[in-house]
Amino acid sequence: MAYVCELSTGHRVSLDNRGNQTIVTVTLEMPGQQQQTSNSMITGPWTAPPEAYQSDDGAVFKLFTSQGELCIQLQGNSVSMTTSTAAAAGKQQQLSVQQTTTSSMNMPPMEPMGMTMNPMEMRMGDMELKMDATSSNAPSNVRQFCSQCGTKVAPDDRFCSSCGHRLS
Repeated sequence: MAYVCELSTGHRVSLDNRGNQTIVTVTLEMPGQQQQTSNSMITGPWTAPPEAYQSDDGAVFKLFTSQGELCIQLQGNSVSMTTSTAAAAGKQQQLSVQQTTTSSMNMPPMEPMGMTMNPMEMRMGDMELKMDATSSNAPSNVRQFCSQCGTKVAPDDRFCSSCGHRLS
């Protein structure tokens, strides 16, 4: 049994009961990024759907299990469990919890990442980086930077004009 509760736009909590374990997944989606954290707790099997309440400092989820009522508190990204229903005493507003057929713990699979060394190429998803050693304008035996401080130097310099390091 998996349930989803939308706390705010892009801020979602999924509760999934798998045997004796309850998996709590907090997802925060913003344009261009998604953050997801999961916690697993031993609660025993559920006997009824969970309830969710908006609290002063986050949310409280009440679970009805074979071991009795348990509360899961969510404060920011922190998730904690208590056997006391006192955690739900400060509840303000009940939130909608909907059953879902899939667990949101499963993020979409990442595309494979590939890398080769000669020429150097790296690919991750739809991003690609290529560096070809033969495309450099300067010959490889001509020094361009001081090995001590990194300042740009001329090929005929004997000392670095910045740190005074002897260039070999």
